[in-house]
Amino acid sequence: MKLNGMKLGVAAGATAASIVGASVPITGMLDGYPVLTGQAMRYLLGAAVLLLVARRLPMPSWRDIPPLLGVVASGMLGFNALLIAAQQYAEPGFVAAVMGGSPIALALLSRQRTTSAVVGAVVVAAGIVLLSGGGTWHGPGLVLALLTMVGEVCFTLFAVGVVKRLGVLGVATWTCLLAAVIGAVLGTFVGGWQVPDARQSFALVLLALVVTALAFGLWYFAVNRLGSDRAGVLIGLMPVSGLVTSVLLGAQEFTLVSAAGAATVALGCAIGLRRGAHHTHDAGRVPPKSTIASGSDSAPEVVAS
Repeated sequence: MKLNGMKLGVAAGATAASIVGASVPITGMLDGYPVLTGQAMRYLLGAAVLLLVARRLPMPSWRDIPPLLGVVASGMLGFNALLIAAQQYAEPGFVAAVMGGSPIALALLSRQRTTSAVVGAVVVAAGIVLLSGGGTWHGPGLVLALLTMVGEVCFTLFAVGVVKRLGVLGVATWTCLLAAVIGAVLGTFVGGWQVPDARQSFALVLLALVVTALAFGLWYFAVNRLGSDRAGVLIGLMPVSGLVTSVLLGAQEFTLVSAAGAATVALGCAIGLRRGAHHTHDAGRVPPKSTIASGSDSAPEVVAS
């Protein structure tokens, strides 16, 4: 049962990371569109889809609000804004290389980290550097890239405890709702509102349905099953998926260096996902009679959606 649970967690995490990595060209279709209001629309649509799936939404307690806001501020709205800003002062390869440190940070910050997870994360980071090709930066480029990496780490770490209480769908839905409201308010004063054209509408809908509603749920499911330390190594699959997508679209050539980078990432994932001596992670295990499909792993107070 535990082995099957781990396989499901790995499959969910790998799928989520691959979806996010492959979505880079879709995100590029929103170039020039207001960042905050665009995200508000994306997350609102994503929340609507998640509500339809969950049907019942667990109500967060007061202690759940800070981590939920932390996910929204740092890992969602903040992350996307910082990523755009970082690429104005640094080459995309440099930003990707710096973000390669996020698996290491997740492994080291885990409450019950394992040696295999740390070693695997280091190998994954090396593979990401090979894939990205490095790059240069100027001005605040390094600081912005580091802050982007912090946002990526916080997207997982802030959710670790609250996923145990609200469930996977509960956390994914509440963070999307909060991001939609906050993004709409802030975006009204910064960037403003703009009617999307057909191309931008397609990008927003695809990001909401696949990258937000599906990938968010899969990622938190993986964190819940594997723990943040082992799930973190799967982040390395994002640039690998991005590479595959770029090659298929003819935007990038497949080279020996990129092949070596992808192989290194795969090796790091294999090392990091090995079963360690302990079986209890900071994210907790899903109870046998979990109601995770309806958005809760326990029996908290619920309200109809």
